[in-house]
Amino acid sequence: MSQLELRNLRKEFTGGGESVVAVDDVDLTLNDGEFLVLVGPSGCGKSTTLRMIAGLESVTSGDVIVDGESMTDLEPRERDIAMVFQNYALYPHMTTRENIGFGLKMTTDLDSEERNRQVEDVAESLGIEELLDDYPKELSGGQQQRVALGRAIIRDPEVFLMDEPLSNLDAKLRTQMRTELKALQDDLNVTTVYVTHDQTEAMTMGDRIAILNHGELQQVGTPLECYHQPANKFVAGFIGAPSMNFMDVASKNERLIHKMFDYEISEATAQAIEGYDRVTLGIRPEDIRIVDGSDVQNPIPAEVHLVEPLGDVSHVALNIGNKRFTAAVPGGQKFDRGEEVTLHFPEDSLHLFDATSGQTLKNSSRSADEEPVIHA
Repeated sequence: MSQLELRNLRKEFTGGGESVVAVDDVDLTLNDGEFLVLVGPSGCGKSTTLRMIAGLESVTSGDVIVDGESMTDLEPRERDIAMVFQNYALYPHMTTRENIGFGLKMTTDLDSEERNRQVEDVAESLGIEELLDDYPKELSGGQQQRVALGRAIIRDPEVFLMDEPLSNLDAKLRTQMRTELKALQDDLNVTTVYVTHDQTEAMTMGDRIAILNHGELQQVGTPLECYHQPANKFVAGFIGAPSMNFMDVASKNERLIHKMFDYEISEATAQAIEGYDRVTLGIRPEDIRIVDGSDVQNPIPAEVHLVEPLGDVSHVALNIGNKRFTAAVPGGQKFDRGEEVTLHFPEDSLHLFDATSGQTLKNSSRSADEEPVIHA
């Protein structure tokens, strides 16, 4: 087990007289055996960060430290770090046995008998012992992924790096493999940095998640902390599926005012947004209530646009004026397109953000221990 530290890590690409900052002063510390997921949209700098840790990309400034020792100026082969790539990067002319054992052959003095013993032990742990004599072209995507994992595991590295290793799999296999991968990491107890753009993978796999946008670290925390207590509007909108709904409203005299509704708020909520004339209201789909409008506080009129039944839950697309919202409701409820309905947003479920900067002014009062409703 090892501790991994990223200190003010920065990567700037220059060319043609211009410079682009891909990673901007990222500070992170991973504890021994921790599984950290770097998540964010395409182009946010997560893969570049991973490549700097591995030594495949030079560092503009900052430091990569493993167990108190700087790795920044070391070659990749000197870092005792194993990486699993998105495309698996298997040698097509080598069998599964040869692919898994290649690292041992190149970096150790083990004889062929001992290498084969270790390869077979790793293959058995991954359930691919019957594929040891097959070539990559004969393997499915899931099998190739296991071979790539085996090649990394057999090195017994200080740190695992994984760059979207499940993205080439179909949806069903991806769900299965993320469960197996997390269980495997728990068993091996190796410090791991896992990169993905899929927030569902981040929520279900990470001990903690680190959310990047435009190269800047937005928030680091447990999945439930980031879900229930987002640091800003970007995190609130990125984490969760379906994503949080947003609407700009005016704030005046303990009221949130929109052309479609006038929402009376408590003194505590009013104090949280004191000094702000306009704020962004956010609410998760599962927190929206479709109610009988005859007796409800702060009713909000809406029109049903579309219903997506998913079995135990339905996603209802709603128009509030010209703004589209999504509600997640029990699957047994029926609605017709164009139907006029009344919504209720419980005040303790509201998130409020600075309309200009997006910084959080108030989060919902739901506990970070509560399970979110996320549909892959």
